[in-house]
Order: sequence, then structure tokens, then C-alpha cells
Amino acid sequence: MNTKLLPVSPEAIAEAGRIIRAGGLVGFPTETVYGLGANALNGGAVRLIFEAKGRPGDNPLITHVASEAEIPPLIRGDISPMARALMDAFWPGPMTLIFPKSGAIPPEVSAGLDTVGIRMPSHPAAQALIRAAGVPIAAPSANRSGRPSPTTAQHVMDDMNGRIPLILDGGPCAVGVESTVIDVTGPVPRVLRPGGVTPEMIAAAAGAVEVDGAVMRPLQEGEKPRSPGMKYRHYAPVGSLVIFEGRAEAVASEICARYDAAPGSAAILALPGHEPLYGARRVFPLGGADSAESVAAALFAVLRRLDDERVQFIFSEAVDAEGVGLAVMNRLGRAAAFHIEKV
Repeated sequence: MNTKLLPVSPEAIAEAGRIIRAGGLVGFPTETVYGLGANALNGGAVRLIFEAKGRPGDNPLITHVASEAEIPPLIRGDISPMARALMDAFWPGPMTLIFPKSGAIPPEVSAGLDTVGIRMPSHPAAQALIRAAGVPIAAPSANRSGRPSPTTAQHVMDDMNGRIPLILDGGPCAVGVESTVIDVTGPVPRVLRPGGVTPEMIAAAAGAVEVDGAVMRPLQEGEKPRSPGMKYRHYAPVGSLVIFEGRAEAVASEICARYDAAPGSAAILALPGHEPLYGARRVFPLGGADSAESVAAALFAVLRRLDDERVQFIFSEAVDAEGVGLAVMNRLGRAAAFHIEKV
């Protein structure tokens, strides 16, 4: 298959919409990461997503809509006041809500669960694509399964060239980590996957919040993934990754010792401003400013650069797991298979 990479334009959006309606796949930009989209109402089209990504079939997908009017046919029951408060506060934007699903959602989308994740993206190209397709779009991140998520169109091309017909290039993604996934089927909103909409923001809008225990640990035997990003090792570079928590000086001392003893090519992921702690060693800054938002926006691009340079051993500082930092530590933790050491 010849994969076209087209800048976002009315003509490219129209072509992408035709591909979606015909049961094909399109890589497209959102404010979080690039998505790999198919018609969410067509189980056969959705199966192509799993084939292109090499994604396990028990990992559910998120359904993207462009307006609230598209939601009622996709869910069972009414939208609760709690869910309404979150929608009013954060949509369009980087938030996915888990609802009981209707029969319109094929089992391929929900991985056999009785729920569906729905998101209204704010990126204008994503909104335009959904409208051009005329159907809700099921889309995970547009990377090979397990790889760092794509935040540029070139990242998508690196993973999907020859696997899908079209990639829309909308420039770099602003948020840089996938959407916050919130289960609104219970009495209190429950974060299943952290993202740009933080627990603090959710509590302010809905009056309360819970964070699922699996956010910072692997799923235990018998637990089913109720959200993308819960079950498998995700966002992972090719090299082994270890994360270190503690005072900056103690962490740097331990990382330097591990770096010097590494039996192959090594690199260090350091928070902005900490680079001098590592001397002449190979350091990749986590972000361009001392903020969790900056780290989040740069994280996956840094992990992909380490892959490009064939780095075998990666030693990372931990990020304070507050606000957007929780999303960063969730992604780093899963990339490291939760190999986190306290020093």
C-alpha cells in the first residue's frame, strides 16, 4: 500500500472523509497525539486498526465525535449531571468519558466491554475529519502497538508507512499525551488514565474525583482493562528504561553510577535545569521548561529520538506526580514496565 502524507487542507480532509466512509484507515492530528481512525460503527473497519497497529483485541478504543448531538445513539441511558458538568467544563478537549454503550457500538470498539469511551477533540482538523466522514471515528494512537505515541505526522509515517492509505499532517500536537479517561458510570468520576485534564480540575468541576489504583501499577491477574493504556506495556522505547525517585542530587549520583556501568549505549532523561548534575554524560532534557506541561508535550518525541539513536539503556529522573505530572509518570511508568527505584 502507498501511504500518502498530506498537509491539512479542505481537499485532504474531504479525501480522508471518503476513506473513512469506505471502511479505510486515516492517520490524523488531535490536540493530544495523532490518532489512527476508522468508522466506529463498522466492526470490519475497526478490525483493520488492530491489524495495522498489531494491537491486542482486548484493548478498547475511544470513539471521537464532533458534537454532543452525536452521543445519544452511542450510549445507553441518559447523560448524568456529573458527566454533563465535565462535558461543559472540558469539551472539546483532551478528555474521554466512559459511558454504558448502546448496540450501535460494535464489540471490536469496546473490546467486549459493556461500556464505550467517547471524546470530543478540540483540534480543528480532527473536528473537520469527523464532520467530513459523517460518522463517529474510533481511534487509538497512530503508532505500532507498544511504541511511543506519535506527536508528529512523521512519527505516524515511521510506524504506518505501507499500512494505511493516508496521513493528515497538522503539525506537532500541543498536549503530547493521550486524553484523560474518566469513568462516569458510578457516583464519583474515576480517572482510569491521567492526561491533560487533571484530577484537581475534575474535582473542581464535578465536586469529587477518584484515581484508579492501576494508574501507577500493572493490572493484576483477572483485572480487565476498562480504558486504553491500562493493561499492556505502552509507550515503550526499544532500550530498557529505569526511573529513579528521590532528591535530585541523590538521583543524579545513582544515575551517573548506572550510566557509567552500562554495558552498551546509554542516555539520561533529566528535568529542565538538572543537566549540570550529569557532567559530560549524554543527557536528553524532559521538556524545554520547568513544568509538567512542557515535559508532557516533549515526552514521546524524546523516547522516539532515543529509538532513532539506538540507545540501549535509559535512566530517567521521576516527575512529581501532581497535576499533569501524574500523566507523565503514568506514561513513563508503563514505558519502564513500572521499574521505578527510590534512592
